[in-house]
Amino acid sequence: MTLAEAQKLDFALAENFQSLYQDVQKSALFSDSKTFTDAIAKDSLTDILEEYQKQKKRTDFDVQGFVEDHFTLPAEKPTGYYSDPNKPIRQHIEDLWDILTRQPEDTGGTLIPLPHSYVVPGGRFREIYYWDSYFTMLGLQASQRFDLVESMVNNFAYLIDRIGFIPNGNRTYYLGRSQPPFFSLMVGLLAEIKGDDSWQKYLPQLEKEYAFWMRGQEQLTHSAFHLVKMPDGSILNRYWDDIPLPRPEAYKEDVELAEHITDQLPEDVYRHVRAAAESGWDFSSRWFKDGENMTTIHTTDIIPVDLNCLLWNLEKSLQKAYQLQGNQAEATRFLEKSNQRQKAIQNYCRNEASGFYFDYDWKSNELKNSYTLAAVFPLFFNICTAEQAQQVAEVLKDKFLQKNGLLTTLNFTSQQWDAPNGWAPLQWITYQGLKNYQLHELAQQVAQNWTSNNEAYYKKTGKMMEKYNVLTDEISAQGGEHPNQDGFGWTNGVYLKMITDLQQ
Repeated sequence: MTLAEAQKLDFALAENFQSLYQDVQKSALFSDSKTFTDAIAKDSLTDILEEYQKQKKRTDFDVQGFVEDHFTLPAEKPTGYYSDPNKPIRQHIEDLWDILTRQPEDTGGTLIPLPHSYVVPGGRFREIYYWDSYFTMLGLQASQRFDLVESMVNNFAYLIDRIGFIPNGNRTYYLGRSQPPFFSLMVGLLAEIKGDDSWQKYLPQLEKEYAFWMRGQEQLTHSAFHLVKMPDGSILNRYWDDIPLPRPEAYKEDVELAEHITDQLPEDVYRHVRAAAESGWDFSSRWFKDGENMTTIHTTDIIPVDLNCLLWNLEKSLQKAYQLQGNQAEATRFLEKSNQRQKAIQNYCRNEASGFYFDYDWKSNELKNSYTLAAVFPLFFNICTAEQAQQVAEVLKDKFLQKNGLLTTLNFTSQQWDAPNGWAPLQWITYQGLKNYQLHELAQQVAQNWTSNNEAYYKKTGKMMEKYNVLTDEISAQGGEHPNQDGFGWTNGVYLKMITDLQQ
């Protein structure tokens, strides 16, 4: 399946089922839009749509009955697992790896079958997710579950070969977009386990991932797909989705949002929303013009500092892989690309006055003023100077560090990627970034606050959560399009990796 074919499939799914989605959502049949998109059709989609077009004209048409007749709805598989807060938290997580592991299977419906075992986040997330998986794999490494680490890398390599990129998750309705490009870090993690041969083994997939994010660069004049040409001629990346339609898995929410935005075309709103979903930060005030309201979303106008740091790492990874292959010409080419990107990140995403990194609004040619934990990515990848890292650390300590971890942003909104919530992946990126610059005291404080929070919540509930309230452990994390989920893949992974690291 090519990229064009994948996007065509996603577009057709959303377009053909638009009327059925509307009827399902109006009936309030499901509280979660994702329930219907994860259902498995009992007949061919063509036949179901043909029957739907006939039946919906009848005055006695019953959408609930139609759905029950033609679809098998997702249901939680019984595991026999009982969460016991008296069990040590590490043992709880170790036991959960098998509970959260899925075996290769072709269930039909929207699930894209994978050839190897993989770990899902848990709760409503019944499939693999791209950037989640890196942080899950950190915990698998700490648990010495090297088999699962390799299986998951192989699954992502398979998706790149089959589709041309790694989609948001292995569902057909995610085929319009990817997620933060962590594949090169996954290969690096596997190389720590199995040696540098991993870099050459996955070089073809690293090349294809880079080609996906740099698509259109040869003819680029201003902006295209994931790319933006900056005023000085350098090229930086943004989040993007080719499909200008409501997300099938959040159809109702997207349509309602577009109806409330009068100064943008609906297709532009849908693209901004989908691009924010590709970022993994869905949703956050960092994507809003006014920093408060989702009705001002303008994601594709933004150059995200974290995305460009990730692509800098992909360029450095390609340089390393080519060096190991003995191809010095290609290694030099990617060294030059990474140097150019590093210079552009410093030029466009750093505010010297505040000593912090910000996203850049390329439409208005100015830095955005929202303080977010995306600013720690230059530290995580060793892109900034020691002095710049120290300045970022001072802001983190002064503005972000709380009793239970780090705030995601300083804006208190109803969005889940805003205050008062904290998220495991950003705690790890910050912790490791501070360690890279020998800022050990603050790094340890971040880790201790976060892991203590995890432990306190687990002691009360027996659960590891998708996200946490870092201001207080009396109130759970709030916001988002769905309730706070338990499981939870990347929280488990980061906790195990941090605790293991702290004890060394």
